[in-house]
Amino acid sequence: MSLATKLDPEFAAILSNFPPGGLFTDSPDVSVRRHVYEQMIVPAVQAGQGVLPPDTEYEIQDHFIPVEKGVEVRARCIVPVRLTGEDALPLLFWIHGGGWSFGDLNWDDYKLRRAAVYLRLVIVNCEYRLAPEYPFPIPMNDCFAALKYVATNTTVFSSSINLSKGFLIGGMSAGANIVAVITHLARNDDVLRGTPLTGQILVTPPVVHPDYVPARYNDSLRSMETNKNAPIFSRSEFDIFWGFYKAPSTDPRACPLLFPSHMRLPPTYIQVCGLDILRDEGVLYEKVLKRSGVRTRLDMYPGVSHGFDVVAPHTTQGQKFAQDFFGGLEWLLEETRCSARRPSTDSAQSQSEKPVGVKPLTLRSERR
Repeated sequence: MSLATKLDPEFAAILSNFPPGGLFTDSPDVSVRRHVYEQMIVPAVQAGQGVLPPDTEYEIQDHFIPVEKGVEVRARCIVPVRLTGEDALPLLFWIHGGGWSFGDLNWDDYKLRRAAVYLRLVIVNCEYRLAPEYPFPIPMNDCFAALKYVATNTTVFSSSINLSKGFLIGGMSAGANIVAVITHLARNDDVLRGTPLTGQILVTPPVVHPDYVPARYNDSLRSMETNKNAPIFSRSEFDIFWGFYKAPSTDPRACPLLFPSHMRLPPTYIQVCGLDILRDEGVLYEKVLKRSGVRTRLDMYPGVSHGFDVVAPHTTQGQKFAQDFFGGLEWLLEETRCSARRPSTDSAQSQSEKPVGVKPLTLRSERR
């Protein structure tokens, strides 16, 4: 059966209006992809996110977070206006997608504003230096350093934050890849020892390279081949992005499925698309985490491909995808409230897996 016959009818109708070759036309030029992001993806995402909460219900401030000496990354903090008698709020640290090579705060900005107000949590939406100019492990190191800075300087971002109410981390696509890595590294990190992550949300995550799949998982990973010509994000697109990132396919810091242990990870919510080349990775990862004692939830969306929510947010599947995202966050917050901390059972993490630490530096901020 061809991919075309498996497409969700509403999604197929939208794809029929696409130019031949899709969004990126398989161009290896990163500037083409960044142009498409700025001119097509951001406007499409913002148009499809629905009505924003009133400006009076939240505050936004952009910050510049030090990630190494002389280097800062931009982060946007979204803080709901506290309700009368409301307790301190949990935190979500968010990492955008874009094949490690494009994207910024604007990709998920509208969605995160809604989440902050409706779910009552503070959100820090973080950028990172992009490949190919800044290849692996720089994007991941930037995000991990920024996360640790936020955890140890919460009052700089908002006096409303209380990490004991929930300390979540989440991301989409390449951002989800970085999140899955960070949750492993954070388990034994000295900075985060007193404020452990309490949940992660992984939206269409890549977790292993197709050229280095452990033999025991071969039969579980078929979608990279069966969906290789999927719309929006094909196997050839994946290869281009991986070429930008320049990560070793054997390194768990790029392929988190390869970490020797997945114990003591926080509760995990995963979203997977049925026609995504990454579908089986998300499904397998959820099973592997569950076997390691991690509480998990997974939602699947048949007939749609990676990134479909950008171009088809108003379809039945697109609306469910958005609703489930909010539901997944609610579940993670409930897990924080109701679940006891797991005992520490893993051996200490090797120094080679830890990104370089950062010293607290002066934080620059600007209002938006």
